[in-house]
Amino acid sequence: MSDAREPMDPRISMWHFLAFFMRFWRVKAGMTLAQVGRAMGLAPSTVCNMEAGRRRPQDDHMRLLDKHYGTGLLFQLILWFARMAHDPDWGHQFVKYEEKAHLIKAYHGQVIPLILQNEQYTMACVREVDPKDCEASLTRRTARKEAFFERGTDVELWALLDEAALTREVGGPEVMKAQLEHLLTMADLPQVSLRIIPFKSGAYAGVDGSVQVLSLESRDVAYSGAQNGGRLIETPGEVREMSVKFDRIGAKAASLEASRGIIERYLESYE
Repeated sequence: MSDAREPMDPRISMWHFLAFFMRFWRVKAGMTLAQVGRAMGLAPSTVCNMEAGRRRPQDDHMRLLDKHYGTGLLFQLILWFARMAHDPDWGHQFVKYEEKAHLIKAYHGQVIPLILQNEQYTMACVREVDPKDCEASLTRRTARKEAFFERGTDVELWALLDEAALTREVGGPEVMKAQLEHLLTMADLPQVSLRIIPFKSGAYAGVDGSVQVLSLESRDVAYSGAQNGGRLIETPGEVREMSVKFDRIGAKAASLEASRGIIERYLESYE
């Protein structure tokens, strides 16, 4: 496999630094991708993808590199700092994980989750959030929705939605009516589980912001929403905390049948 590519720029983020550092040590040791791959128990192409920032290494990979190079805990510590630091490219990485997840658990308090939005509702949100790049943002979001449904029942969505999102009239009455109708259609799909957290539930763990937990083939990752962006979480302990938080929010939600009744009640207000 060719190794003529330029190394990652380590100044962009800690993830870039880790990819750069992996390549630096391999070249310094005069080793090929195949040789390092054998030390890590990985294919040469996988090592190449890690050094190019296309795939993120995990704890066991870094332990094996530290053992191989005799670097103590160095690679493991860099991985830890990469996970804890702000990643300017987190959104792109999150979408890549989303495409590979077999289960998406999502809680939203103020707006309907992207996957369950119709086009008009999505456009109304985009106009407010990203007015300068409206068309491009809409294209990206539409592609994410289409990618989910193209996978059929290979991926499931467990969605928890605050009742407040049903009361917020996004895009005007006609758009909101169509969105509520769309929401009922989505709730009928076999790969979608939609439950509403009614106002009468009172305070609950989700008031701080949105939460998503993605179950991949070998591990889970999480996302915590916030103003001006969010944070992709990959540290196993913190991911578990987010998963527990999702379950605590779910404990306050209505049943599937009762949730459908809540949506239908709001839809009737537009008749």
